[in-house]
Amino acid sequence: MPKIVIFDSGLGSLSIIIPIQKKIRSEIIYFADQDNFPYGTRSVSQLKKIIEQTIKKLKKRFDPDIIILGSNTPSLLLDIPKRSKIIGIYPPLREAVKTTRTKTIAILATKSVIESNKLTNYIKKNVPRKIKVIKINASPLVELVESGKFISEAKFCEKEIRNILKPFLKEKIDVATLSSTHLPFLLPLLQKNFPKIAFLDPADMIADQISKVLRYRKSQVRKLRIFASGDILAFQKKLRKIGIRNNVVSL
Repeated sequence: MPKIVIFDSGLGSLSIIIPIQKKIRSEIIYFADQDNFPYGTRSVSQLKKIIEQTIKKLKKRFDPDIIILGSNTPSLLLDIPKRSKIIGIYPPLREAVKTTRTKTIAILATKSVIESNKLTNYIKKNVPRKIKVIKINASPLVELVESGKFISEAKFCEKEIRNILKPFLKEKIDVATLSSTHLPFLLPLLQKNFPKIAFLDPADMIADQISKVLRYRKSQVRKLRIFASGDILAFQKKLRKIGIRNNVVSL
């Protein structure tokens, strides 16, 4: 059975599990690195140390076929070796370019990504000069998901979403990338409050990539195991709120 490990600093990258399960039957191991939450406020040197240590631990414990670095933040800020077992998640800018009609797109990402030269360079490589790119700090929205408020305090979350995005609407944005895996959990609220904007989730593209890599590794069953550092019981409660009943194991 193909074995896929996904890790992030919290529950955010759980959003990419269903798209993967639709494409390929496999064992998925999810690790919530709560001890280092949030990745989005860490320096590059801190992130490098955290990610290297985490990948080493996951390889030793699970010997996976693929490790998915489920956060856009370290994927962009760190150099992931090519032809390795590690797959990063990046803003789907080429898809945004194909979709936009107003020639103005937005990137919703964490503070450290928005302020980084790595994102600036990534934009230059993937977006023609005729397209305007607006960078929006979505770290407060990431916290709405991680705290579980997106379920228990929907009205408050809608207000926060409007406060963050409304100042940018004068830019005639018609496409926005959800460049944090936490953000797809807010998609219904984003679409409700900004119906004229197409919000792009990179999860489907990652699922396509994985299914191609593992196309010769077939399985008849799907399996999901969840691990976490930090407060296991608190994380278990968060999962219950979003309908995930799996037991969480300390790692």
